[in-house]
Amino acid sequence: MKAVVAGDYGPPESYTVAEIPTPTAGPGQIQVRIRAASINPADVKVPSGEFREAFPLEFPHVPGNDFAGTVSEVGPGVDGYRVGDEVFGQALPRALRGLAAAARPSLGTGALAEYAVFEADTPFLAHRPETLDVEDAAALPTVGFTARAIMASAELEPGATVLVVGATGGVGTVMIPLLAAKTKVIATATSEDAETIRGLGAAEVIGYDAAEYPSGVDAAYNFVLPGDRLTEVAAAIRPGGRLVTITYPVTQPEWLGREDVELCFVLDMEGRFGGMAEVAEDAVHGDLKAHIGRRYTLDQGPQAVTDFAYRHTTGKLVVRI
Repeated sequence: MKAVVAGDYGPPESYTVAEIPTPTAGPGQIQVRIRAASINPADVKVPSGEFREAFPLEFPHVPGNDFAGTVSEVGPGVDGYRVGDEVFGQALPRALRGLAAAARPSLGTGALAEYAVFEADTPFLAHRPETLDVEDAAALPTVGFTARAIMASAELEPGATVLVVGATGGVGTVMIPLLAAKTKVIATATSEDAETIRGLGAAEVIGYDAAEYPSGVDAAYNFVLPGDRLTEVAAAIRPGGRLVTITYPVTQPEWLGREDVELCFVLDMEGRFGGMAEVAEDAVHGDLKAHIGRRYTLDQGPQAVTDFAYRHTTGKLVVRI
């Protein structure tokens, strides 16, 4: 089969498209004919070698966590899926088993490929509703369950004013409508993206420079800055306000330079706030919608990951396979 592969540790521009053996489904697993996949930070960071000591890879490594496709093979012991079922979900590389859920982990062989194998018994894999487009389904998994976890942890007060840093990314473009339904959203974006972000519900769009941050907001949501670079974001929050962040390194309270702000790091690898079945339900009802910024073919897969790493992008990058 054809797949995007990293032949060794290195940057995404070193990835290639190659013919590799097609993985087969073992006990408790399903093989999926991938129809679309989307790009996430792990597709850049894991093969870069940044985590090689903790999570060494075997090469060739196929990136790709988020996917949608058709079940093409069912392994022994699988009862919930049949050949021909339309599915979508999120799965970490098997080398990252230590970061996955302790029970029912969602692991796979890499979704930037014609075929991939996934563990069937996990909340991060589900049937794709007919009304959910295959590319939208491929774009939704990581941002969808992240958005659900954020909203469950947000404790939003109607009419509050919130600052969103990283509004144009995959999570940001999903979160803006959810936050705007209850609060006044001030979002960071480029001037080129301002109209798009206002269209998603932001009341005000400002530049990325910390000098443009407002003061006295009730809460701030960080979707892009490293967790150890949030001093300026914290400075924009009123005393007693809240800082919600999803980025690494995990932010420590002492890094914020103030003690009167509540810090909330959101990561739900157990599916406590809902997995793909709940994401699908929210998508069908119109409560979750991924914004797709660019589309690529499988042959353009290395370029998609390279663009994600180096170019300014809006929303999700989707690879059609």
